[in-house]
Amino acid sequence: MATVGEALISLLEAHGVDTVFGIPGVHTVELYRGLAASAIRHVTPRHEQGAAFMADGYARASGRPGVAFVITGPGLTNAITAMAQARADSSPVLVVSSVNQRAALGKGLGFLHELPDQRGLMRTVALSSERVEDPAELQPAMERAFALLTSGRPGPVHIEIPLDVMALPAAGLRPVAPTTPAPAAEDGALDKAAAMLGGARRPLILAGGGARHADAALRALAERLDAPVVTTANGRGLLHAHPLGVHASPSLRSVRTLMAEADVVLAVGTEFGPTDYDMYADGGFVLPPTLIRVDIDQAQLDRRGAALPIRADSAAVLAALAGLVEARRRNDGAQRAGAARKAAWNDLEPYMRDQVSAVEAIRDTLPGALIVGDSTQPVYAANLWYDHDRPGGWFNAATGYGALGFGAPAAVGAALAEPDAPVVCLTGDGGLQFTLAELGSALDANAPVIFVVWNNRGYREIETSMRDAGVEPVGVSPAPPDFVAVAKAYGLAAERIEGAADLPASLRRARALAAPALIEIVVS
Repeated sequence: MATVGEALISLLEAHGVDTVFGIPGVHTVELYRGLAASAIRHVTPRHEQGAAFMADGYARASGRPGVAFVITGPGLTNAITAMAQARADSSPVLVVSSVNQRAALGKGLGFLHELPDQRGLMRTVALSSERVEDPAELQPAMERAFALLTSGRPGPVHIEIPLDVMALPAAGLRPVAPTTPAPAAEDGALDKAAAMLGGARRPLILAGGGARHADAALRALAERLDAPVVTTANGRGLLHAHPLGVHASPSLRSVRTLMAEADVVLAVGTEFGPTDYDMYADGGFVLPPTLIRVDIDQAQLDRRGAALPIRADSAAVLAALAGLVEARRRNDGAQRAGAARKAAWNDLEPYMRDQVSAVEAIRDTLPGALIVGDSTQPVYAANLWYDHDRPGGWFNAATGYGALGFGAPAAVGAALAEPDAPVVCLTGDGGLQFTLAELGSALDANAPVIFVVWNNRGYREIETSMRDAGVEPVGVSPAPPDFVAVAKAYGLAAERIEGAADLPASLRRARALAAPALIEIVVS
């Protein structure tokens, strides 16, 4: 009879999992008993934070849940930062951990890796945290976890298994329950939305990460309404190169003006978070007065009110509305969008435009690439103004939770999820040092990530903020290593260039290797 640990692997396979990221430990040995004989690939990062970041990158690239295995205590606390990033960005990540024996829990007896209340700690970050205290509880717990991961607004989910439960005989497994269907719009809501949009003189659409799977339906509706579409950072790639697309941040003055001039605004899959809509914390953003809001999550709809809230899948709503609204004569939609794009570009400082141009060079050199960003200057700039060439192909940790160190491991996860697509990790010299060792993980996993390091010798964005505030900069100049030498020490090809002018040629050389490589860009 299979053990609980072996049954866990069988259930992961039944739910379509093909990759697990984790670092084995004495507390997870029994979780690995069934792994070698399964079809699931195991990838070993250099740190548990990297495991959960890899699972996040895998999830964003594939659209399927990413899975991480971590040990009791420090393994799980190391993963908390990555889980918080996944929570902020609605990324489906399942973290499976061990926990100490049932009889010892909560007693403070000093066992290895002991926490006062491990599950209580995880409940502050995860959508749910469950403990499997009996073999019969495993499958129901897994089904509840995957229901959260694959329906509604996803995020991180945690399951812990006590050490004395993992090796117990497992209960018989039944067929996996089907995925819960997405909620449908309430009767009459779509007709009301269509009437509001059809009667608008200056309609506008806001599209966030929750709409990135709905590009075709979004295009169809935008064209029928002749409505500009503003995309947030996680919505970039939607309406690529389309005359109605406004790939610029709602934090910019010109985009706010476009929003203020609209008489009806349709917001799809966006939480109206300050890192998208009020990045400069100037208080200049207010919700549009006539707002139709579409989101999969009722709690999200309740947080910020709308004239017409619709809880449903964004693709289904957009497709339905495209069939309900009458096509408008082309008048000023493309003109409004084009003027907003141009004005937003002019809102950027010249150095930001140079950084956006470097990101565009990556896109144009490697069409269809996934560009996975960390918190670094060109990522900040491109989050303000940048048009990616595939939906979901531009994502980073510079919005929402804002965890440094995301880029390198998340790019490894993305490369394993999309093995045929170019994957570029765009990171800074400061951020890469948080997870520098994951260069070795990329090599171990045969993940052909191109690590592009923007080296301005320190935390330049923080230094600028200090100076702007009249504070003498302190602690913002950690010495970077010789990244080329470090990469070569791990076995990666690497080169250094001065400025971004030679970046396209370097990218082509790196892509031709079909193996992980590093390009260091030294900037003044």
